[in-house]
Amino acid sequence: MNTFMNYLGISAVFALVLLPALVGAARERRIDRLLREAERARSAEPPETADAARPVGAARRPYVRSWARI
Repeated sequence: MNTFMNYLGISAVFALVLLPALVGAARERRIDRLLREAERARSAEPPETADAARPVGAARRPYVRSWARI
């Protein structure tokens, strides 16, 4: 029984450490998927004017509430 409690405790600590990373990775994958869909939709539309044919040079911003300010 003591060994089971040890394994359960280690598993709980491991889950608490790993959970934020998994949530962040899932969020990034969702955002990347949305950006790819928007890019495909934008490239599928025919340009209406000469300005619309020019590519937009917008850089992707990091996650706004990130601790790493770039």
